[in-house]
Amino acid sequence: MKNFASGKYINQGYYKSFQPDFINREWLLDDMELLSLLSKADRQLGRLDMYSEYIPDIDLFISMNVLKEATQSSRIEGTQTNIEEALLDKSDVSYERRDDWEEVQNYIAAMHLAIEKLKSIPFSSRLIRDTHRTLLQGVRGEHKLPGEFRTSQNWIGGATINDAIFVPPIHSSIGELMTDLEKFTHNTDYELPDLIKIGIVHYQFETIHPFLDGNGRVGRLLITLYLVDKEILKKPILYLSDFFERHRGLYYDNLMRVRTHNDLKQWLKFFLTGVIETAKNGVQTFDDILKLKEQSEIAIQKLGLRASNAQKILHYLFKRPIINIQTVVKITDVSQRTAYNLIADLEKIGILREITGSKKDKIYSFKQYLALFER
Repeated sequence: MKNFASGKYINQGYYKSFQPDFINREWLLDDMELLSLLSKADRQLGRLDMYSEYIPDIDLFISMNVLKEATQSSRIEGTQTNIEEALLDKSDVSYERRDDWEEVQNYIAAMHLAIEKLKSIPFSSRLIRDTHRTLLQGVRGEHKLPGEFRTSQNWIGGATINDAIFVPPIHSSIGELMTDLEKFTHNTDYELPDLIKIGIVHYQFETIHPFLDGNGRVGRLLITLYLVDKEILKKPILYLSDFFERHRGLYYDNLMRVRTHNDLKQWLKFFLTGVIETAKNGVQTFDDILKLKEQSEIAIQKLGLRASNAQKILHYLFKRPIINIQTVVKITDVSQRTAYNLIADLEKIGILREITGSKKDKIYSFKQYLALFER
């Protein structure tokens, strides 16, 4: 990758846009530092993938990982919704926070839709556009061509295009650039490790910036989709937005450095480090979840005759760790009075905690479980 050239700036009159070079070509990976990081990343991903096979009710835990990814990826773009708030019903969210809440919900829907569509269509521009359409449906970006590549110039940073930090390629070249990106993901003529490949794809997608809005969220979502599509992961259990959010400055700086200094190596080092750290954290989270599940079930058995219904509530909480009295009545099929007693029992043993502070329409949280995803 020593001779890598990212592209060039093109004079468009009163501004210059960046035109990236095509990536569907032969690559030579000969850097020992990158190869060492790649080996570590592969090992950690293998551990995470293997661990997921032994987790009971893995889909319950996937839903929480998707929720964390949605809140962190959206936070990079400026939304303020946290995991606990994202779990609330829309009616329980304050009016001034509902736009942020809806963007997070759209991200969750977009991820689920994309994973499902991978069963019938390949990783492609079509899949990317469909995902983008869901992401922007009915939110602040709904007037910015959801599901369609842009037909005008956009820019990143700055009040106007003249003082922008970065100006992506002119819109008339997006079609060929995205076709090139798609061919690169499926090209088997030139051998390149998949983790290196998706690292390059993420950089190239963010550089093309093919949509008027939502590029960052879609680009980060593509990482997980690619790993699932290539069967590197059997389940969508690796999400890098938390790592990117915690190192936001480095994330943007390393992407930009590829364009200004042709330094693809530094970006890939950062990317692989993120994969290693995130996979390790994922294994630890799975382990902590199993311990919490066991501890909670032991505590519930002390409730005697009420243990059976309390177990139903606990199972629900591992999927959605926010609950109210109406939901308890529904999942246990008991009277409201009995439901209140069940909630009181779960509060006493430390599983539930009331979070609204109000006298009516109370909402309860499984704080210990949420804490595993918020750390």
